[in-house]
Amino acid sequence: MDIVVGVTGATGTIYAIHLLKALKDTGTVKTHLIMSDWAKETLAIETDYRLKDVEDLADFVYDNKNLGAKTSSGSFVTEGMVVVPCSMKTLSAIANGYDDNLISRSAGVMLKEGRRLILSPRESPLSAIHLENMLKLSRQGVRMVPPMPAFYNHPQNLEDMINHHIMKLLDQLGLEYSQARRWQG
Repeated sequence: MDIVVGVTGATGTIYAIHLLKALKDTGTVKTHLIMSDWAKETLAIETDYRLKDVEDLADFVYDNKNLGAKTSSGSFVTEGMVVVPCSMKTLSAIANGYDDNLISRSAGVMLKEGRRLILSPRESPLSAIHLENMLKLSRQGVRMVPPMPAFYNHPQNLEDMINHHIMKLLDQLGLEYSQARRWQG
């Protein structure tokens, strides 16, 4: 199974790191990582991880400026793509077919090929433009999975809250994740 992971400059790069770890732990998923320049900046601002640490979690790493990379073609078959965190700039580019970098182009490929596309938009508050772009994409089958904390599972720390979001993302890919607690009724 091949999954493309796009990481943009919105706050929340820690979600991408945890997602890459979880996908690696499956032993069955090959990850194709694309990070925007601002994602790399945000990584340095928000975490103690080095870029190499994150890249080492992926099976393949692509330059976001390389529109000739294999993820930019529908002939490269994947199970889908997750963009986490997804900036409003990237969400708008995807919604409007503005494929000016590899992340937005790869997402456009998912749309045109009818493959899974999961976006984890990270912004607050949301403007009407943000909401319209999300609705436009949702109507095309894109899954909107923003990082929203749950409290029914009684999180004890930030790690629990991150893990809950990773579980929600992996659910969209049909993958199990044992690091988070589900609602038991």
